[in-house]
Amino acid sequence: MADQKFNPGISLAGAVDLESVQHQVTAEPGQSGGAPSAGAYVIDVTENTFEAMVQTSATFPILMLLWTTSDDRLFPMAKALGEAVNKLNGQIQLARIDVAKANSIAQALQVRGVPALFGLIGGRPMPLMEGLPSAEEQQQLIDQVIPKIISVAHQAGVAGSAPYSGDRDAQDEQPAPEQTESVPPQHAEAHRLAQEGDYAGAAAAYERVLESDPQDTIAARERSKALLLARSGAADVRAVRAAAAEHPDDVDAQLAVADIDMIGGQIEDAFGRLLDYLAAGHRDQIEPVRKRLLEYFAIPQSGDERLKRARRRLATLMY
Repeated sequence: MADQKFNPGISLAGAVDLESVQHQVTAEPGQSGGAPSAGAYVIDVTENTFEAMVQTSATFPILMLLWTTSDDRLFPMAKALGEAVNKLNGQIQLARIDVAKANSIAQALQVRGVPALFGLIGGRPMPLMEGLPSAEEQQQLIDQVIPKIISVAHQAGVAGSAPYSGDRDAQDEQPAPEQTESVPPQHAEAHRLAQEGDYAGAAAAYERVLESDPQDTIAARERSKALLLARSGAADVRAVRAAAAEHPDDVDAQLAVADIDMIGGQIEDAFGRLLDYLAAGHRDQIEPVRKRLLEYFAIPQSGDERLKRARRRLATLMY
């Protein structure tokens, strides 16, 4: 994807001094007097999970907030941005990075102080502002800048939905134990690798789980998702779509653009694209298309009508 940049019209005089101690708090996020907690479509990103977060920006747009969770001057802004993002129900994700714990990320982004705000689409950061916004500028971020990021992402073919990560209020009380318990012990290694952005390693680990239990549908689904992201998670969306349009008979080009559809949550488009390709007379390519579709078929719920229709149509085309 070509670099996408826009000027939100915000120009702030200076960033917050990281050495200041006047406004420091010791409460953890979500505790009384502490920073607003993550949850819903707001996540906290560390140095270990940063690369995985960047890769997901090929699926949905991300608003990155670099801040410190110990400076209470930043809390109103973080809360306002979180509430605005959560109201959009997955059209965009807010990823918060505590520079006190992830200074290498701040250095890589050439951030001089906090708060600093970036848009992230297809792995490419777009600087938006640095420094505390006024009330008017904060409202401009919510009313104009966030919708603009979503619009630019859609123009680039990045139109998937961010995952919902739990109820924010419940997380203010305590971490949700069910989220930890939901990962079966035999999936732990694969889950960890996926969280760290090693999707190829995660796919291999899920493959080992399936060798022990071929009926493990969760492992099959997560393996397919990991394979998909390992193959195309960092792809240039515009380049892939252009190649598919220019080479309609090339099976690799069509498989690549179907991957982009799946990553973007356009499941029916991905199924239809490959099935239409076979129906257009490319029966000599049945095997690679069938193999890719079977991989895709593991991702939706078994009762999904799109899945049922695609399975029936594939069977018709094969025989």
